Amino acid sequence: MAHWRPWLKQLRHKLDESLPWGSSRRSLWTALIALVLAVLVTLVWLAGRYEAGQVQAELERDTANAVGDLRGSLSRQVQALQALQSGHFLPADWQPKALELLRENRDWLRVEWRDSSWELQAFADSPLRSPAFERIARWEMLNEANQACQRAKRLNSPTYSSTYYLPQNDGLGMEVMELCMPVTQSGTFMGFIVVTYSLQELLNERLGPTFGRQNEMSFTEPDGTRLAIAGTQRREQRVFTSQQLVDLPGNTLLLRMDGRRGAPDLFPNVLTALVTGMSMALITVMVLLTKDARRRQKAERELAEALAFRKAMEDSLVTGLRARDLQGCITYVNPAFCQMVGWEAEALIGKNAPMPYWPPEMVDEYQQRQAIRMAGNVPPREGFESVFMRQDGERFPVLIIEAPLISVQGEQTGWMGAVIDISEQRRIEEVSRASQERLQATARLATVGEMASLLSHELNQPLAAIASYANGSLNLLQDPQAEPQTLDDVHMALRRIAEQAERAGRVINSVHDFVRRRDQSREPVKPQALLDAIAPLVNLQARKLQVRVHMRVAAHLPPVWCDRTMVEQVLLNLARNGMQAMDVPQCRERVLVLQVQRATPQAEDAGVEFTVSDVGAGIEPEVAAQLFNPFFTTKAEGMGLGLSLCRTVVEQHGGQLEFEAQAPKGTVFRFTLPVATT
Repeated sequence: MAHWRPWLKQLRHKLDESLPWGSSRRSLWTALIALVLAVLVTLVWLAGRYEAGQVQAELERDTANAVGDLRGSLSRQVQALQALQSGHFLPADWQPKALELLRENRDWLRVEWRDSSWELQAFADSPLRSPAFERIARWEMLNEANQACQRAKRLNSPTYSSTYYLPQNDGLGMEVMELCMPVTQSGTFMGFIVVTYSLQELLNERLGPTFGRQNEMSFTEPDGTRLAIAGTQRREQRVFTSQQLVDLPGNTLLLRMDGRRGAPDLFPNVLTALVTGMSMALITVMVLLTKDARRRQKAERELAEALAFRKAMEDSLVTGLRARDLQGCITYVNPAFCQMVGWEAEALIGKNAPMPYWPPEMVDEYQQRQAIRMAGNVPPREGFESVFMRQDGERFPVLIIEAPLISVQGEQTGWMGAVIDISEQRRIEEVSRASQERLQATARLATVGEMASLLSHELNQPLAAIASYANGSLNLLQDPQAEPQTLDDVHMALRRIAEQAERAGRVINSVHDFVRRRDQSREPVKPQALLDAIAPLVNLQARKLQVRVHMRVAAHLPPVWCDRTMVEQVLLNLARNGMQAMDVPQCRERVLVLQVQRATPQAEDAGVEFTVSDVGAGIEPEVAAQLFNPFFTTKAEGMGLGLSLCRTVVEQHGGQLEFEAQAPKGTVFRFTLPVATT
């Protein structure tokens, strides 16, 4: 194609001068290409039609020849039957001659000799196959043969019957027809010779050797139903079909011949090949002329679309983007970044350290960090937090995620950073923390409210004792006849009053320590101290509900690192829930066990596991699915915050609050606290 290029350039230049507008040139080239393609397609279609017509004509000739051969074969068979009845012999002598004819004609299934009264004189079945009428009796299938013989007697010539289906012992069957030939001797009608034909064998024996190698032959009915098929089914793509009627006396068969041929050659003659080659050359020329223009237009269109897409993406982003070169100068900022810091893009591009959005008090730190970054140290993939300053002086926290900026050649040309304003996130975290603290305080107050009735019951006992001892002391002091030991009794009563007052004070102080708000500070706490702190409050409710409380602490347990007040609240809530679960008439043995042990005895660095178990009725599956949901409760007076708060506290300590059924009954709650490191 090298010698074509100068001519192509010259032709293109002339066309450009005559058609100055690009759209007109494109229309001309499109029309020329369409015209040449139409001519090429027409020529190829005509060539294909010609060759297909040749193949069809050949198939038509084969079909006509096959019909002629079939008629000739049937005529010769009629002559053989006439020779069979030419002599005078008994049925016993007739049968060997009939068997000989059956051996010579494989398409015959049965030959019968019937007299003028349609009575069977002799018959012979083909020795080459099992008897055709073995499954179905012959007398059940005589209708077609009888009609054919009536026509043969009336016309005094051999007549064929219509085809019918004959079942066989193998579960299949075959299509057959009957030939009836009248027999006359010296002008006297003597009877009939009836021959049963197999249509399948008729195709195989009479047409198969000659026409079945390249074609598929079949006898069909007028509606297209195939009665018998023979021949070769080739795996070519195109099928040519020809049909011819086989006119027989009394019956007409339709012979169909399907010839599978390969697709016709595209170039059946030299002229078509030459025209096709010239057309393809002309198309190639026009494609070369328009190739450069189309490539340029495509590149321009793709570039415009890419720029438009980038501009739309920049305008829609809420994340600030900042690109810097290897020297630290800003080379690109998007509108979101400019809106974030309050500076226009023109004021930022080209700037180097210190940046106008750096807080003055952090300039030295940021310059050192930028120097480390420019030295090639890759920042963490999850990003790092920093503080920027708006143009009006407002500081705000940001999350910066940076990655190397790689060029098309695979070289690093700078750094691309994504800047996210996280001030709203910090505000939401602070609000969430405050809400959580309020929720915890509310839960503590709810707990105290539930224990108010217990406190009133428990405080009544020491107060009643104090009143009794005081009244007794007054009575002793007012008795004028008091004995000398009266003073000792008064001293004993005063001591009892002091003991009962101290007992009431302990109860009140335990509630006061629990309810009052404390800062969330973690410290090393011994597990035994946590249980001792909640023991008075647990015992209050235990005595009211008649529950036996067992506290089991393993020996040599290390201190745990926790917020003491919050963990005590978790233990108190779990213990109170366990005792309430046993407050039913069916639960007679009410035992609550608080146990502390190593989470994994074999590991020294394993945490400390706290378990609270009861022997109540257990937790139903539908309740267990919502047990830790806030405000879900099964108690009429409950708020549904206890277990939700317990889970939150445990998770803040790095553990997980779990529960499971206890055998034979009851429930076990457990959680783990970390060991305090020294």
